[in-house]
Amino acid sequence: MPRYHKLGKIPHKRHTTFRKEDGSLFHEQLFGTIGFDGMSSLMYHHYPPTQVLEIKGQKDIAPKIAQAKNLKAMSFAGFNVEAEDDFLDSRKIVLVNSDCKIALSAPKKSMTSYFYKNVDADEVIFIHRGTGTLRTQLGNIPFSYGDYLVIPRGMIFQIDFDSEDNRLFIVESTHPIYTPKRYRNWFGQLLEHSPFCERDIRVPEELETHDEIGEFNVKIKKEDVLYDYMYRSHPFDIIGWDGYNYPYAFSIHDFEPITGRVHLPPPIHQTFETSAFVICSFVPRLYDYHPEAIPAPYNHSNIDSDEVLYYVDGDFMSRNNIEKGQITLHPAGIPHGPHPGTYEGSIGKKETLELAVMVDTFKPLQITEEALGLEFGDYHKSWLH
Repeated sequence: MPRYHKLGKIPHKRHTTFRKEDGSLFHEQLFGTIGFDGMSSLMYHHYPPTQVLEIKGQKDIAPKIAQAKNLKAMSFAGFNVEAEDDFLDSRKIVLVNSDCKIALSAPKKSMTSYFYKNVDADEVIFIHRGTGTLRTQLGNIPFSYGDYLVIPRGMIFQIDFDSEDNRLFIVESTHPIYTPKRYRNWFGQLLEHSPFCERDIRVPEELETHDEIGEFNVKIKKEDVLYDYMYRSHPFDIIGWDGYNYPYAFSIHDFEPITGRVHLPPPIHQTFETSAFVICSFVPRLYDYHPEAIPAPYNHSNIDSDEVLYYVDGDFMSRNNIEKGQITLHPAGIPHGPHPGTYEGSIGKKETLELAVMVDTFKPLQITEEALGLEFGDYHKSWLH
């Protein structure tokens, strides 16, 4: 998301002396990606970010794979995931490959006793239910229903929830997450035909600076192991920063749909991309306006990608008996399409009020034990008349 931003106090030049009122130095840290070749930000700490008091332990949190290979269309009742107090305990990974992990979460409590850092993956947290504030090293971002929270790998954060009623759909990516390149010019600016623009993207605006010494627990996830690091200084001790690598929010309600005379393919819904998968947003929109258009999608084969749909709200026009929070998986290699009656039933309709998030992966997804506990068993037969 190439857009320059800065908060707080920073020196005139990089890598030069930047002193506190008592004459001591602030401590500079480069927060960068792709071996000094990707997006980065420069942070200025009250204390060195390297002062580890103790590593208290580690915990294996690798998802348990139930089906490593799958060629069956499947569906899962996402809202059957039980709510739990702790944010990390509540994250239930349901689908996984070497490029991404897809999880459901229903946390009840705010993160108050620890901070969290995922050093393996960028995270996209979709807020299906709940409001609160994403608190990070680089500033705070309020969130509400329909927000995507995009958190770059290595960012230390906490989440404060306003209530105990929260539902999240989470995608972890081992590849950097960007806005779609076909919607950007060669300077990185979003183009006029993009379904959203920079003013729709909410960047951190409130920098929360703590000049504190003590014991601060940062839970760090690396290679499916969670480590408990105790640091000497508060992780949010940054007096200022600038650059391109930072968390941001984008609301699905600000996605402007692209429509046409006849049915257009799923790439028109694309919102984020990586080199290994894409994330798309299905939003309320007018239907195709050719006088003989069939608005429902035609049958199509996923030859080289698994398709995951997470249903958020509304009446999804090509599916029967869909609930909020439900997930469908259509694996690569077999065709799928509209459910019986929806193809014909869409003719003459003027609009759809559906809301959904789609993840299309180029590698097959494995099914976890958590997912099998949520499965609707006969979904693959749901196209029978």
